[in-house]
Amino acid sequence: MIITIDPDSPVPKYKQIISLVAQAVKTGVLKQDEQLPSINEMSESNYLARDTVEKAYNELKERGFIKSVRGKGYFAQSGTSNKIKVLLILNKMSPYKKIIYYAFIKALGDAAVVDLYIHHYNAVLFKEILEENLARYNYVVIMPHFYEGTNKVNVSELLARIPSHKLVLLDRDYPDLPGPYLAIYQDFEKDIFRALESGDDLLQKYRELVLVFPVDEQYPPEIIRGFKSWCISYKKDFRIIDNAVSENITEGTAYIMVEETDLAELIKKVRNSNLKLGKQIGLLSFNDTTLKEVLADGITVITTDFETMGRTAAALLLDGKQIKVKNPFTMIRRNSL
Repeated sequence: MIITIDPDSPVPKYKQIISLVAQAVKTGVLKQDEQLPSINEMSESNYLARDTVEKAYNELKERGFIKSVRGKGYFAQSGTSNKIKVLLILNKMSPYKKIIYYAFIKALGDAAVVDLYIHHYNAVLFKEILEENLARYNYVVIMPHFYEGTNKVNVSELLARIPSHKLVLLDRDYPDLPGPYLAIYQDFEKDIFRALESGDDLLQKYRELVLVFPVDEQYPPEIIRGFKSWCISYKKDFRIIDNAVSENITEGTAYIMVEETDLAELIKKVRNSNLKLGKQIGLLSFNDTTLKEVLADGITVITTDFETMGRTAAALLLDGKQIKVKNPFTMIRRNSL
């Protein structure tokens, strides 16, 4: 097989090798057990650094397109073994995470096999999953939400152990990690600020804005910072409460809920009062569902696009991209605000 590298291409040379060899295996140009040029031969024929070729061959081995035989060289592998192997580690399996999961699986199609693990916000459990499985997978797709300050595990250091070409972050980025890696993320602080900003015309009729933010759940603290920042910038009175159970609702207050249980509690309180939803009391919920769309006159939501997150992660993974993409986040206006 003749491999020709384009020196003028913006694609890194090691990625060109990966793409050419992988395509040759898929199309049958390289047959099962057919020998590839050695690292030295590939290096000399294309005027490449030996490290460049070695990096490409190592990734091809990880992805199952080639195998190495000690003392003999590198050989093509075809069939199911060249499917991309993905380790997907989520923090929990909520309805929203299921949307991401199924969109991710569907977009990958037959090109990959995916094994799913749940770390339950536990950094120690994540560490164990990673140590037991890292070497077996081409990609580690992780949703890095953890209980802060627990288990004495430095999550950043743990993520840094994953080779950057294997690492895919979902939902939340860790911007201090070294090396280029793939991330499809929310910017929680800026997202809530901009979403509230886009709904300023709806919020003007309320004198106070209340964020219902449970302390016993692991939600990004950036949400609180973005909420406070908007309220201060727009001179809006505000409070942050743990739950809605003991809240006495009063006219001129709008509530933002991150939990479905708090949303249900406040809807009950509004129905038991003489206050009009969307006029005297406002309700705004995180994350859209079909129920919120059809409930009464509809619940206004601020939400990321979970399906897009899963689909985008799969598409960029298949393309071998190592970039960061901010996932869409919008306010969907309904009559509860």
